[in-house]
Amino acid sequence: MTRQEKKEAIKNLKEALAGVKTLYLADIAGLDAAQTSALRRACFKENIQLQVVKNTLLAKAMEASDHDFGELTEILKGNTSLMFSESGNAPAKVIKNFRKKSDKPILKGAFIEEAIYIGDDQIDALVAIKSKEELVGEIITLLQSPAKNVVSALQSGGGKLSGILKTLSERES
Repeated sequence: MTRQEKKEAIKNLKEALAGVKTLYLADIAGLDAAQTSALRRACFKENIQLQVVKNTLLAKAMEASDHDFGELTEILKGNTSLMFSESGNAPAKVIKNFRKKSDKPILKGAFIEEAIYIGDDQIDALVAIKSKEELVGEIITLLQSPAKNVVSALQSGGGKLSGILKTLSERES
């Protein structure tokens, strides 16, 4: 790679990192071509961008970025693949599901909404993170529940009240 190509690669990585909310660093070394292709397909289905990068170029792009990637620059050793996603837990779910068939990919670290996770032992915690859509859905369900209870109580109460009034009116006759 020439110097110009390296500068261009760093610039492209820096631009990609500028708007990132969720970034996973994984080691996929040791996967054969079929496994790598299967991982790429799984990522594509979940709207995750998978990209293999050189550690030195990624480190320089991270340092030049507006985000504080903290300890993530220290774990850039060996094979590194980036997983970009809009959802905080989607890459973790893909990694965990893929490991049912293989011992790779190994999670090196993750950057999610300014929080940094280091190490493969964090995979279960990352899977448990709820996406924005999931949280909004839970809040809506919680808010709807009391309103539904009030409406059903009013509807059932209205039926009882009319029944009582009808019975009382028939008695008086």
